[in-house]
Amino acid sequence: MATEFVKIVLKSGKDQALKRFHPWVFSGAIKKMYGTPTEGDLVQVFSNQDEFLGIGHYQKSSITVRIVSFVDIVPDYDFWKSKIESAWAYRKKMGYADNAETNVFRLIHAEGDGMPGLIVDFYNGTAVVQMHSIGMYLIREELVKAMKEVMGDMLKAVYNKSEKKLPFDSHVKAEDGYLLGENPENEVLEYGLKFKVDWVKGQKTGFFIDQRENRKLVEEYSQGRDVLNMFCYTGGFSFYAMKGGAKTVHSVDASAKAIDLTDENVELNFPGDERHKSTIADGFEYLKDIQDKYDLIVLDPPAFAKHRNTLPQALKGYKRINTRAFEQIRKGGIVFTYSCSQVVSKEKFREAVFSAAAISGRNVRILHQMSQPTDHPVNIYHPESEYLKGLVLYVE
Repeated sequence: MATEFVKIVLKSGKDQALKRFHPWVFSGAIKKMYGTPTEGDLVQVFSNQDEFLGIGHYQKSSITVRIVSFVDIVPDYDFWKSKIESAWAYRKKMGYADNAETNVFRLIHAEGDGMPGLIVDFYNGTAVVQMHSIGMYLIREELVKAMKEVMGDMLKAVYNKSEKKLPFDSHVKAEDGYLLGENPENEVLEYGLKFKVDWVKGQKTGFFIDQRENRKLVEEYSQGRDVLNMFCYTGGFSFYAMKGGAKTVHSVDASAKAIDLTDENVELNFPGDERHKSTIADGFEYLKDIQDKYDLIVLDPPAFAKHRNTLPQALKGYKRINTRAFEQIRKGGIVFTYSCSQVVSKEKFREAVFSAAAISGRNVRILHQMSQPTDHPVNIYHPESEYLKGLVLYVE
């Protein structure tokens, strides 16, 4: 017997994005629903001319459907296993499978790997999963089984960290915890440096994997410099600066827990090294008075904008914090500045930083324009999956 799905029909002209393989259906594009789907259900999407466009997970939100297939099929266990196989094959080709220096990487990057609503980060044997859609959460056991089949003995444990990612008013209540095994080993390697990762209580899945290559670049510019790592979290940029020969490295974060983890990680890699000092402080306050103290500043704040309605305020925040860095960095200093907000486009972020440079009155050159690494692939049909933006700037 054929599987019956709720049919969703789009308004005339609202089908063009899906015909270009963009995987989101917004609530305002929907003309009619033939049936009443439950959140997490698979639904079929059609044009107003009754053309099949895709099948995806339904959710009561502005993004109403996340398309998982543009082909008219029923996404079963083999379908999801093939998606995971594809993601894993890609990582192996990119050199993440048998890397003696790095055993932490993103295994599945949502739309970037054709699995909207699913993030999986791999930490030296433990996969930490975050489901951002109810549809993905409901099939979590199938996904874990498929991951284990695909990765074999390399995968020792799977930890679910979706409790705060699903809609708060959903009928589904997620609970964080292990879905497979249990792995207390939380030390990982990145380019030979050691990190303690807290996927139970830490931010995101426990570590900012997406800044790997950008941290490596900081190492290259740190020789003989006085470095400030602002919003340091677990101190990643700090260790690379120390490895690169920085004269001093100061790590600053408003979270005492983050500073504790930073200090622990510094001791792991550079025991007893007096070049490093950590401080618990608000970033904006700390930057008020650092005149000529540093000649390399890293600005990697948390997402200032998580929703479009907070975008104007976020852009003001980026402009303000970069202005302070430009005004006070030493002549010939270098600023590494980032935005991890998906709703902040590269153009908008650039405008905020350029405005900051103009306000400071300093002459600023662009050395590098940065994005996320290869284990966070960008779906060419879904530009929103390129969420990390960065600039390296030389300040005269």
